[in-house]
Amino acid sequence: MPLITVQLFEGRSQEQKREYAKALTEASVRVLGIDPGAVDVIFSDVKRSDWATGGVLWSDKPKG
Repeated sequence: MPLITVQLFEGRSQEQKREYAKALTEASVRVLGIDPGAVDVIFSDVKRSDWATGGVLWSDKPKG
C-alpha cells in the first residue's frame, strides 16, 4: 500500500510510464517512509474522445 492510479491520455511511451512510476514510488518512499515494494502504480490510458473538461471533449480541442 499505497495504490496509485494514474489516468493519462493515450500515447505516452513505456519509458515515460517507467520513469513516472519510479518517481511516484520514490516520492512515496520518502514522504510515507515505506518500502518501495509496497507501492503499486496502475496506468490507465484514456482516449481524448473519452475525456471532457468544462463540458468539451478533449478530442474537440486543438492539440497543444
